[in-house]
Amino acid sequence: MSDLFEILHEDDSLLAVNKPAGLVCHPTKTDARSSLAGRVRLHLGDGPVHFINRLDRETSGIVLLAKTDEAARELRRVWEAREVTKTYWAIVHGNVADDTGSIDAPLGPDEGSEVVVKDCVRPDGASAKTQYRVHWRFTRAEGDFTWLHLQPETGRKHQLRIHLNHLGYPIVGDKLYGLDESWYLKFAKDELTASEWQKLILKNQALHARELRLHWRAADWIFEAEPEDEFVDFIETIESAENLRGD
Repeated sequence: MSDLFEILHEDDSLLAVNKPAGLVCHPTKTDARSSLAGRVRLHLGDGPVHFINRLDRETSGIVLLAKTDEAARELRRVWEAREVTKTYWAIVHGNVADDTGSIDAPLGPDEGSEVVVKDCVRPDGASAKTQYRVHWRFTRAEGDFTWLHLQPETGRKHQLRIHLNHLGYPIVGDKLYGLDESWYLKFAKDELTASEWQKLILKNQALHARELRLHWRAADWIFEAEPEDEFVDFIETIESAENLRGD
């Protein structure tokens, strides 16, 4: 374990890390530790480094980086061919009714939102599809929740967050696609009240990139990353739990 990030795998061509929640991928400040890119530079020093995938600031989990131009070109071809299986874990509000399901809903800009980066489900949007499976439904003092395993078949911006909100089960802690989008603007200005933080429940949204599977350079690669304590503790610290497993 590095003091910069958890290293899942490293060799001459590839670096796989478990990105912490709350850390942006690309620099926005001068502090090198304030972004994953900056921390990678501190770890590797000079030389090329290429992000193969990226995660939202509050999403934790697996990020792959290529150390050479050749490896970057090869891995990007694998991604473009959709030959990567990605599994995410999420905790959502409510008990999801079906044990398994598919969300097939096109995505595009949310022109009615004050938030420029926000997208939504719209009929003229880009095709987007997500598979989900219930791992555990449970109840806490704050309400009913479900721990889901998700597999996106496409890679649209904010896809999982939008799809789950569209289904009626927003991700716990999501400030943009959760219970109230105004919380996103307040968060950006550091103006969230104690009451609003209490309703968000978690500091970061409960979305974690848990596993990546791909075939590259004549080998099958599997990367796995454990979620942070906040995610795990939310599931395990249950005042009234009814274990209704869906797997």
